[in-house]
Parts: sequence; C-alpha cells; structure tokens
Amino acid sequence: MKKNILVIYYSQTGQLEDIVRNIAKPFEAQKDAYDITYYNIRLKEDFPFPWPGDVFFNTFPESYLQIPKEIVPPSEEILNKKYDLILFGYQVWYLTPSIPIISFLKSDYASRILKDTPVVTISGTRNMWMLSQEKLKVYLRDLQAQLVGNIALVDRHDNYTSVLTILRWLTTGQKEKSGWLPAAGVSDEEISGSVKYGEIIERHFKNNDLKNVQPELVKKGAIEIRAFLVRVEKVGNKIFTVWSNLIIKKKEKRPLLIKFFKVYLMAAIWIISPVVLVLHLLTTPIFWFKRQKQKRYLQGINLK
Repeated sequence: MKKNILVIYYSQTGQLEDIVRNIAKPFEAQKDAYDITYYNIRLKEDFPFPWPGDVFFNTFPESYLQIPKEIVPPSEEILNKKYDLILFGYQVWYLTPSIPIISFLKSDYASRILKDTPVVTISGTRNMWMLSQEKLKVYLRDLQAQLVGNIALVDRHDNYTSVLTILRWLTTGQKEKSGWLPAAGVSDEEISGSVKYGEIIERHFKNNDLKNVQPELVKKGAIEIRAFLVRVEKVGNKIFTVWSNLIIKKKEKRPLLIKFFKVYLMAAIWIISPVVLVLHLLTTPIFWFKRQKQKRYLQGINLK
C-alpha cells in the first residue's frame, strides 16, 4: 500500500517552494510507493510581493505577536486523508514563523492534519531561524505532531551583505546579482543540492527509522548554528517584544511608531549588532562549553 506524504508550505518568492519540491524529489521518484500531496497555504487577503513602501515594516507587530489572519481552507481531500509523513516548509518574519504559517497553525485545520503525524520542518531564511524554530516546536507539540527532523537553509553571505540583498529582493523583487551585491537568498546550488536531504529522509522513512534521521541530516550539513546570531536573536526578541506591544497598544500613533521602528531596526542592524559581535568574541573563551551545548540543542529536535 502506498504511503501518503504531505508537503505543506507558504512561499511568496518561490524560493521555499523550490526547496521543498527538491527535498520531495526522492519520494516523487517512487510513484509506486508514495502518494504525494502539496498544500500551499494561502491567505484570503494575501500579502503583496514585492512589498510596497513600508508595508513590510507595518506587518511587524502582528508577525512578532503571532496574530493570525484567515486562510483559504485546505481541500476536503487533504483534510480527510491520514498522512504518514509531513514535510513542513516555512518562512521566518521578524524572528517568528511568518503570518501565513502562524495562521495555519492557529486554525482548526492544523490539528486535523498534523496530529500524531511525523513532521520534518524545512526553512529557507536569511540567517536567523533558530529561535523561530523554538516557537514552531511549541506549536507542533501542542498540536500533538511528532517532530522528527529539521532542515534550515540560509543565505551564506555575511550578516550585513545579506541585509542589503534581502531588502533589495523584498522591495524590488530582484533576487539576481546587481553591482557589487551578490544574489539574494539561499544559493541556487544549495537549493538544487537539497535533494540529498530528501534522500536521507526517504531512506529513514522506508526503514521505519525516523527517530535517527536528524543526526544524519546534521552530519550532511542541513543545520548550521552561528553562536553570534543566536545571541543577536535573543537580544532581538527582547527588543521586538517591547516594540510590538507598544505599536499594538498605541493604535492612534501606529504610523509614526512604525517609522520610528524602521529607523531603530536599521540602527540596530548596523550599530548595535557589531557591538554584540565584539562582546560575543570577547566572551567566547568564558562561554565556550555553554555555547557548544547550546549548539547541540539547536541542531536537534527536542524542546526544552
């Protein structure tokens, strides 16, 4: 009997769709063994791309506070089928799973689809996904899903170059190299090469050995942890908590506060972030073992 595989994702630019479809290729290659369904999450009122003006920054408080929007219901076929494995592709917005992903997870449909089902999470991000994954782990636990693996593909350029390329991509739609700036996002080579992760997942799935899939994914490069960026994320979450609550509460001042937030965010990236990096490097000998323990945890699938 065929095994049912569901691929869930939301992709504005098409990058994440390319990633999840490459990872699904080893299953697609065995049509006699697997029945594969793709579920592209859609909002009833979707976000624009490219993002005009300050619309992207205006989504910040709802993104960070995980305030959902209404989604287009999944088909009855998806809702009425029991899946043996789910590949779950998601984006990160403001250190948090994107609004479309949160909207699905908070819908009545998520439990019906995810409950008691093995899930491999897949992200394609600029570079900061670690604490967003922790938030996603909580949702999956509460929905009684079984997280068995995680793959996190990132932009390999330095933190500051990737800021410039992602802003160019978001506001103009241009991913390709221009001038001295490289192409934005996860490299084409890494996207096409992600099929190797699908091969690992398929082999473990076929052998009923999904409990051991994550160590092999990590060994093959599916997870890279940059300790400095973990520190930046922790600081960012504290700052975002203050800003998001302030903007939500002061509704009448929202447009002004969004403009202040945009300026603050740029200053934090270009001024505060280098300071955090210097402090991180200076304290590396002191916190070496603690950071290695943290790295091993973030590479895994367990939830503290």
